[in-house]
Amino acid sequence: MDLFSHSASKRKLHQPLAERMRPTSIGELVGQEHLIGEGKLVSYIAAGGELPSLLLWGPPGTGKTTLARILAERDGSVLEYLSAVMSGVKDIRAVMARATERRDQYGRRTVLFLDEIHRFSKAQQDALLPHVEAGTVTLIGATTENPSFEVNSALLSRCRVVRLESLSEEALIGLLHRALGDRERGLGTREITIDKDCEQSLIERTSGDARRLLGALEIIAGLLEARGSKRIDQAVIDEAVQQKSLSYDKAGDEHYGVVSAFIKSMRGSDPDAACYWMTRMLEAGEDPKFIFRRMVIFASEDVGNADPQALSVATSALAAFQFMGLPEGVLPLTQAVTYLACAPKSNSALTAYGAARRVVREHGSLPVPAKLRNAVTQLQKDMGHAKDYRYPHNFSGNYLAETYLPEKLVGTTLYEPSESGYEKEIRERLKAWRSAEGESE
Repeated sequence: MDLFSHSASKRKLHQPLAERMRPTSIGELVGQEHLIGEGKLVSYIAAGGELPSLLLWGPPGTGKTTLARILAERDGSVLEYLSAVMSGVKDIRAVMARATERRDQYGRRTVLFLDEIHRFSKAQQDALLPHVEAGTVTLIGATTENPSFEVNSALLSRCRVVRLESLSEEALIGLLHRALGDRERGLGTREITIDKDCEQSLIERTSGDARRLLGALEIIAGLLEARGSKRIDQAVIDEAVQQKSLSYDKAGDEHYGVVSAFIKSMRGSDPDAACYWMTRMLEAGEDPKFIFRRMVIFASEDVGNADPQALSVATSALAAFQFMGLPEGVLPLTQAVTYLACAPKSNSALTAYGAARRVVREHGSLPVPAKLRNAVTQLQKDMGHAKDYRYPHNFSGNYLAETYLPEKLVGTTLYEPSESGYEKEIRERLKAWRSAEGESE
């Protein structure tokens, strides 16, 4: 047993530092305080609560794989691992066959951890669905992308989405000290020291990613050993990390901060700032599709009918990007960003929908006026459908003063064009039409 234990220990020491330092219990997890604690989902499951199918959404190095392992172990289930990058439907079938046998013959549950689930195609995700529904496996999917966009709605509806946040500076410092001090799993036997300034520099360069931090620390430890030193200085950090990582992640606070700055810069008609924040996202590895998605939303939400061409510019730029690819695709992207930033602004589409939604919720399903209903059958004609309807194209200017809202809402105004850009012309036109309607009543 001594020989076996020694061999196992030796194998463990050959593992990467990030793997050796991987938490084995909820108590060892750093960060994610919003998920851990009394009354929180993760703590409830870890304490013996039912493990539902989960989608763990968060940036790299925040503990998605670790959390899946811990929850599967506490649940007493067998953990099967698949990577969506390297697996397909054949692999899914093999896992399901083993899970079925395990359940039927031994009464044991199976947890399938599917890393990068967003990389599975629709057909591959559909192949998972019946097995999740039948309880053959409990699915824990991990993704760095928003599940609402990347996971089929049917599968999404059967999973609980758990968002992991980018690790805070405080959490990373704690992890750094743990790795330097742990004599069994970490680097404690090497007695490496680091001062506050170098500590801060190393944390900044790893952008909230625990795996990146521990990987850099392992390289640093190797460089120190080669130099016969035990003190981490700025030179060895520069050598190990090579270049400073942009402080950005795809799902954490910095991500949303940069995206917010990008949107606000376009809304504030500052093309310089909008280009800067757009480039920050691209250089940090953001998927250009995400940026285009935000721009298409912006074209309707913040420009709208003040410049109806804005929506066409945004969608055309997306089509051009898909045709061109990178690096040339940044040109239509930049063209669209500067156009949107310089376009006249109006949020009337947003306010009109919000007003309409409030009216619908307040009044419910009001009856459609008889004159607006189709009269296809004789019975419908006998019921007065379309009886008093007047066809606008039969009148001068293709317009006549008429009401089209339910009777209870006649006179209600939901769309108020701004005086910006083309909406100023729309506003004058509507003013004349509404005035004519008032006179006809």
